[in-house]
Amino acid sequence: MMVAAVPAISPRWRWGVAVAVLAAACYAPFQLVPFHVFQLTMVLVYAVALLGLNLLVGHAGQISLGHGAFFAVGAYVSAILLDRWELPYLVTLPVAAALAFLLGLGLGVPAIRLRGLYLALVTLAIAIFLVPLLKRFEEVTGGSMGLTTAKPVPPAWSGLAEDQWLYFLTLAVAVAAFLLTAGLLRSRVGRAIHAVRDNEAAAEVMGVRLSFYKTLAFAWSAMFAGAAGCVYTWVIGFVSPDSFTVNLSINLLAGLVVGGLGSLLGPLLGALFVMFVPSIAQSVNDAAPGVVFGLLIVVVMYVAPTGLSGLAERLIKKIPRKE
Repeated sequence: MMVAAVPAISPRWRWGVAVAVLAAACYAPFQLVPFHVFQLTMVLVYAVALLGLNLLVGHAGQISLGHGAFFAVGAYVSAILLDRWELPYLVTLPVAAALAFLLGLGLGVPAIRLRGLYLALVTLAIAIFLVPLLKRFEEVTGGSMGLTTAKPVPPAWSGLAEDQWLYFLTLAVAVAAFLLTAGLLRSRVGRAIHAVRDNEAAAEVMGVRLSFYKTLAFAWSAMFAGAAGCVYTWVIGFVSPDSFTVNLSINLLAGLVVGGLGSLLGPLLGALFVMFVPSIAQSVNDAAPGVVFGLLIVVVMYVAPTGLSGLAERLIKKIPRKE
């Protein structure tokens, strides 16, 4: 009998884990109380937003501290379409995603001339500027009072409660987002984005248009954030400027780093971190969330520099097997 380390994780094994996670996700809302179902729904919302941020930071090698602004755009577009125009819920999703994509495309053009801290500061300024802007146009956004919308009502044939219906709507969007991201990264566009991240000079020599793919990554990232913001409006039924402060952008970036950059599992683990760590810490002490959040980031970066997803893969590879 010989004992050997497991080689690199195979695609078949990855798909097996994905199917198991999806099966558990479909089973969970029937076993949990409504509040916990709501928490899992918000995890899926944040996971979609982090998928976009991961595309920009983890795969394209750019930095953004303003991702919460695109999240807010999607949320407000959905709220305005539902409140003012009374459009069907599912119609608001592509509209919010498309408008966020166009906004990301517009902001991505000047952003490609910047990198590192300069790009981080510009995107941070966008997140800071958004809140007073939303309060300024009170006729459209509702100002500081925000907008209230009705939540999607489950159809009679589904037999689901409202929280379960919202959960499965969000799960469907999240699964579609993960599949779209996986397909994108395996495509020619994904290979070009990775080439730009790894070595811009070499990528340019190979014929990769740096400005085009950097801008495209920014736009795709914004699109996912806009879609997540739209679903957020469905779930919460309320939007206000104070829900989209710069703290949201910082928490999203921190969650992605903790979950693992450049990994499809990273956004999901990061979303769990963003959702549950502050709430658990707050149950201990009202002043604890920020302290615990910061300390855990330091601990994770020390123990797992590649994030929780990288740590999980390393542990799996160390599992011995019999030959």
